[in-house]
Amino acid sequence: MLSHLLIKNYALIDELELAPDRELNIVTGETGAGKSIMLGAIGLLLGNRADTKVLYNPEQKCVIEGTFGISGFIIEHILEEEELDYSDTCIVRREISVSGKSRAFVNDTPVNLETLRRVTSQLMDIHSQHDSVMLGSNEYQLEIVDTYAQDDDMLRHYRSDFQAYRSKKSIYDKLVAEASAMRKEFDYNNFLYEELIKAQLLPDEQETLEQELSILENAEDIKERLQLAHDYLNNSEQSVIDFLKGTVSNLTYISKLSNQYEQLLQRAQSTLIELRDLADEISTEQDHVEIDDARAETIRERLNLIYQLQTKHQALNVAGLIALRDELKRKVSKVLNLDDELAHAKHETETARVQLQTSAETLSAVRRAVIQPIETEIGGLLHDLGMPNASLKIQVDIGKPTPTGIDTISFLFSANKGVKPQQLKNVASGGEFSRLMMAIKYILANKRSLPTIIFDEIDTGVSGEIAIKMGNMMRDMAHNHQIIAITHLHQIAAQGTAHYFVYKDHSAAKTVSRIRKLTFDERVHEISQMIGGKTPSPSAVKNAREILKQRPLSTAK
Repeated sequence: MLSHLLIKNYALIDELELAPDRELNIVTGETGAGKSIMLGAIGLLLGNRADTKVLYNPEQKCVIEGTFGISGFIIEHILEEEELDYSDTCIVRREISVSGKSRAFVNDTPVNLETLRRVTSQLMDIHSQHDSVMLGSNEYQLEIVDTYAQDDDMLRHYRSDFQAYRSKKSIYDKLVAEASAMRKEFDYNNFLYEELIKAQLLPDEQETLEQELSILENAEDIKERLQLAHDYLNNSEQSVIDFLKGTVSNLTYISKLSNQYEQLLQRAQSTLIELRDLADEISTEQDHVEIDDARAETIRERLNLIYQLQTKHQALNVAGLIALRDELKRKVSKVLNLDDELAHAKHETETARVQLQTSAETLSAVRRAVIQPIETEIGGLLHDLGMPNASLKIQVDIGKPTPTGIDTISFLFSANKGVKPQQLKNVASGGEFSRLMMAIKYILANKRSLPTIIFDEIDTGVSGEIAIKMGNMMRDMAHNHQIIAITHLHQIAAQGTAHYFVYKDHSAAKTVSRIRKLTFDERVHEISQMIGGKTPSPSAVKNAREILKQRPLSTAK
């Protein structure tokens, strides 16, 4: 439960600290004093959006911090899943910088808003006027049934099956759509594939063939020039090798006279050996060069085929043609295997559908099992709240699977005897909505491991004895939950185990909203004003004092 709340630099709040009682906390004050502002700040802890407009002082950051005692509440697994530290105390903080940037922390670890919402949704629930509007929606009504049924695990299992089915069906539908287009293209793709297969392309053959063709087309010139090169080296009367032999002979004669001459001789001999090898290789190359017009024509035909395929398929080289051939093979093979693939995908989809249907029916059965108890409990509470002829019927319609199941829940309500229950949003007045919402919150309170519940004027439209009964219900709920109730009714305010007063302080240059915990005598004064106005009569003061003396102080430890 909330043990400490700090609000700094938010709207009209400069700095506010609150240490709520463990049971029923009453918050009162004049309209516009700042009660809704405090709720707005708490809403930031629940993950609501914010901007720089909330800054009381635009030159300083805003800080909202809540300290919660969570011992005995089922929240440890959520902190573990989010990789957050766990202890009996959980500190949640939200900061809004001057630039408008928002940061959130859980136990001093930065978290995103999604994680913040997941954690704080298990710590606190705020009822506001917006909830009364939401009560008319089928989605919210379904959430009420699920909360009462305590089917969270089952709902998570269903949603997992729903996502699995949607994924399988998406794959199957996509394959069906592709199959139609692929079958239309099959003949053309198969023709192209067969053409490329027939070409028997090799990765490096284009470069090799182009080089061979170049040699064949210049064979006569090549042979002639190789012959001349060989003759210059070895066959002419004045060949390079003959001259070099003379060089070797002369150097041999003087080589013994000096080491320097010996080195020159060795170099000349090495050169002679190299030139003889070169002459032999040139001769060998000359022998290999053949004039083969038939071979040249064969290569031209092969290269022409390659060039035509490259032009046809806009490929830069043979590697591109091979890549295209492999892609065509994949497409052709996929069509050839399409029936098997479709059959497999259809089987997977059907299996997932059957599993989804099973989960949906199980979840639906659990929901339908609690419909009668909900109707009975709420009917009894509405009777206690001054609506003896009111009836609530919960209609369950079965439809196609959705992310929340196959059930559409509709609350049908009638406040009067003999009037057929109709859609809640069409028949309930403000006061009836308030009493119905109070009854719903009451029966759900013990269905959730929720430390703190905040009621923002849930008593709208009620008064007198009904207000007393609503106050008693809050007091009863406060035995197991910390309750914070904002109210304008003295009957409810008197039920509190702690009473806080919100007011505007005009003593400084800028108005500030403040809150203080009231003493017993201050509570008497505040409640007497709620009864009799700003100048309550002695009887109003006496009445306030007697009401408060009948209410025991907090017994929580």
